[in-house]
Amino acid sequence: MFCNQCQETFKSIGCTKNGVCGKKGEVADLQDKLIYVLKSIAFYNLKARAAGLNEEATDRFILDGYFATLTNTNFDKKEIELFIKKGFEFRDKIKAKLPLGMIAAEKDLPTVATVTPEKIGSLDVAIHSTANEDIRSLRELLTYGMKGMSAYAHHAYVLGYKDKQFQS
Repeated sequence: MFCNQCQETFKSIGCTKNGVCGKKGEVADLQDKLIYVLKSIAFYNLKARAAGLNEEATDRFILDGYFATLTNTNFDKKEIELFIKKGFEFRDKIKAKLPLGMIAAEKDLPTVATVTPEKIGSLDVAIHSTANEDIRSLRELLTYGMKGMSAYAHHAYVLGYKDKQFQS
């Protein structure tokens, strides 16, 4: 576990075994895997948007999934595992709806697009696993940005608001 996303981190350098907040390393690892699955959904969801096949339920799932990884939002291991399972179901449903020409041969797809429920457990998908510090920093910045945007969007949905400009 390495978590440095909140003000509670020990000595402001990150938690490495358990979070000061109470998060266990196992949950932190599952949250990293959930984010990876959300990226897999997003890969195909972009193609679905281009084909006019986007569904609001998919967008909502992505928002709720990112929201579940926010600091002190959800430390329930079983819930995060369920998000991962449902994430693969969303991803595969989108993938099945896409016209054949929209998906490259599997050998040409990025790993995030081909990850399976059986393989996700063995992958180290945490941001810190990226060796190049510039790429790692960019991944971290983008991940926290997505988490922040998802928090606002999640709360807006809960309150019944959504931007009609971006509806499919």
